[in-house]
Amino acid sequence: MSTGHGRRRKKHEEHEEHENHERWLVSGFDMMTLLFVLFVVLFAMSKVDEAKFAALAQGMSEAFGTPVSVMTSVTPEGSPLDGLPGAIDIASAIPPDPTVTDAEVDKAAAAAAAERAKNIAAEAAAAYDELAAARDAIDAALAAAGYDGAAQFEIDERGLVVHIVADEVLFDAEQAVLRPEGGAILDAVAPTLLALPNQLAVEGHANHLPVTAGGPWPSNWELSAFRATTVVRYLAGDGVPQNRMSADAYSSTRPLVPETDPSAITVNRRVDIVVLSTASAEANALLPGIDATKQEATP
Repeated sequence: MSTGHGRRRKKHEEHEEHENHERWLVSGFDMMTLLFVLFVVLFAMSKVDEAKFAALAQGMSEAFGTPVSVMTSVTPEGSPLDGLPGAIDIASAIPPDPTVTDAEVDKAAAAAAAERAKNIAAEAAAAYDELAAARDAIDAALAAAGYDGAAQFEIDERGLVVHIVADEVLFDAEQAVLRPEGGAILDAVAPTLLALPNQLAVEGHANHLPVTAGGPWPSNWELSAFRATTVVRYLAGDGVPQNRMSADAYSSTRPLVPETDPSAITVNRRVDIVVLSTASAEANALLPGIDATKQEATP
């Protein structure tokens, strides 16, 4: 009988778990596969049926009457992935319509230009009639108030210009406080101005004589500006909306008559109320010519 212990089993030896250092290859191959599929799809989308595209371009050119421009590649295959696109005129590849001649094209362009000129002339005539009606209404209101001839009228590219002499009519010399006669004149014209839809520009002007040294005004700029704003405030008190008016000062830079004219001192010292035309710039450019023609036709 053996008294010794049985043979002891050898303890199982534990090994360190093996780490796979090449797992990134799986993700890398997956990404390459996805990129390959993406480029295949893009390549398939870049192929254009040239016959169908030419038919589409022909239809668009006929419908819109203008050349159709497309983007194409600079490479022979025509793939947008092979290079930067450049513009070409697809109409150059479409045969011109043999039934349309250059003379017919020029005739159509001349007819369109004549129609546009006709429309502009009609717009200018309508704008002139509106401004002339406003002029007549203001003139009649001044005559009814006993100030016939207190204003001179002119229609230029801006609209109707109402010249009101400031010297001894609206203001005393080198003063910006309205005289009683000046208030009465503005009261007479205000209802007509209020009824008009036009914007109004009130402009202060001075003659070429400098202001008195040491007086209340540093120059004719300040004097003409203050007179313009005085007229704007007075018209606003008569009900003319303030958002329809603006005040500008021009000192002696825009005389009505030259300095050598005997009336320059009194005529150039004035306040202008400009009824601005609502027509287009092209139509407004025709207004001075229309006014000159009308004045020549008036006996």
